[in-house]
Amino acid sequence: MADTNAPVQQAPEPEHHHELQADGVTAAGSIVMAVAGSAPAYSIAATTATLVAVAGLASPAALLWCALPMLGIAWAFAYLGRADVNAGAAYSWVGRALHPILGFLSGWALVISATIFMVAGALPAGVMTVALFSPENSDNVPLVTAIGAVWFLVMAACVLLGVRITARAQWIMSSVEVAILVVFAIAAIVTAATGAHAGPSFSWSWLGFEHFSGTGAFVAAALIAAFYYWGWDVAANLSEETKNGRKASGIGGIVGVIIVFLLFEIFTIATLVILPAETIEANSGNVLNVLGEAIWPGPGGKILIIAVMLSTIATLETTLIQVTRTLFAMGRDHTIPAAFGHSHPKWRTPAFATLVVTGVSLVLFIGSNFLGSVGEILNNAISSIGLQIAFYYALAGIAVVVAYRRIIFSSVKNFIFIGLWPGLGALFMVWIFFVSIPSLETIVIIIGLGSLALGIVPIIVFWRKGAAYFSRRPLELPDELDASAPEDVDTAPPR
Repeated sequence: MADTNAPVQQAPEPEHHHELQADGVTAAGSIVMAVAGSAPAYSIAATTATLVAVAGLASPAALLWCALPMLGIAWAFAYLGRADVNAGAAYSWVGRALHPILGFLSGWALVISATIFMVAGALPAGVMTVALFSPENSDNVPLVTAIGAVWFLVMAACVLLGVRITARAQWIMSSVEVAILVVFAIAAIVTAATGAHAGPSFSWSWLGFEHFSGTGAFVAAALIAAFYYWGWDVAANLSEETKNGRKASGIGGIVGVIIVFLLFEIFTIATLVILPAETIEANSGNVLNVLGEAIWPGPGGKILIIAVMLSTIATLETTLIQVTRTLFAMGRDHTIPAAFGHSHPKWRTPAFATLVVTGVSLVLFIGSNFLGSVGEILNNAISSIGLQIAFYYALAGIAVVVAYRRIIFSSVKNFIFIGLWPGLGALFMVWIFFVSIPSLETIVIIIGLGSLALGIVPIIVFWRKGAAYFSRRPLELPDELDASAPEDVDTAPPR
């Protein structure tokens, strides 16, 4: 996409410097990306014990009642994407529908949360690889760190060398991961149904509110659940590179949320039913391993380790995509240094952004491991990232209501999917954002809100430089949904 707002240069840049590779991702590939972004196996393995510690038997309810507003946000992304195909996604939409400062902070929240995740998330890739091939060396920090760094560099190379390579890698990794999870989900249901379990029997009350000890417990659980789902919106960041990205990216996000919700719910219930509470607590780093052993003694644990390893590696790739595409959109708009907005002339990827993010994340990852702080970073990252997720998802939900306000009441469909559902999703995110802050540890608030506040610095710098992004351009509705558009617009080719 050409940058029509760039200042006049002494020598004009080639057009491709502001373009990404079109049609590199199919509609089905968009769904695969959304599922990979949420990293079902990794999320279940790394976060289930944390969720159970906070919510206990209410854990399935936390996932359910967070999935409903999350789907509302997914609908918001779908309709905003139809109005503006942009690699920056919420960064662009919120800036045009609400205010440029809020838009920039939405993009900044994604960049920061994704960077925190990559620093904390590269370690499990190394841990799972070592656990698979050399379990006795799982506590070898240098070895685990080195292997995690290698996987990170491999995924960075895929992201750098082209979106088609990235998409193929995701098809392979995510297909194997989800296939393994589906097989074990069916096996878990059979195991639980036959009574071969050490935990309590399933009750439908687990999906209600009666097992929450109070509002604070629900909010804490909802913040963790938000971390589970986060990442599906990578499909939106790939809209410029997706075939019919105006519609396919939004559908990919919605279908992706539904798929991961089903996986999360089944495995959380299976964990509660099949494993005793002390086993869940003792294996907080990878509950799936012991669950696999319980379902299929012998090879079960190893097979699920493969799923977690693939999931972790795949989500490192999708997280890199989200960061680099958002930085690309920012650089293209001159709200950060313009070099971030240049694409490689051959690969059509944001090469400079990819190299910078890879270098920074790798240094932080290796440094934090040898300082011995990764465990704490991973635990605090879940809540701090949850804050940042709630922030930019809420703004996207509000943005779609504001942008489409003229047509929300024109039909029942519009009222539900553009107004009511995204609006309630936004209110839910705003609520857990503010209610959770008083109960969070100081370090989580510093990581979550302090890093978000740093975004004020580039806003001030590039606003004073006169970046056109800060001169708000209203978000224009797609002709087929704009009530003021000519009646024969449906026969026109898509823009």
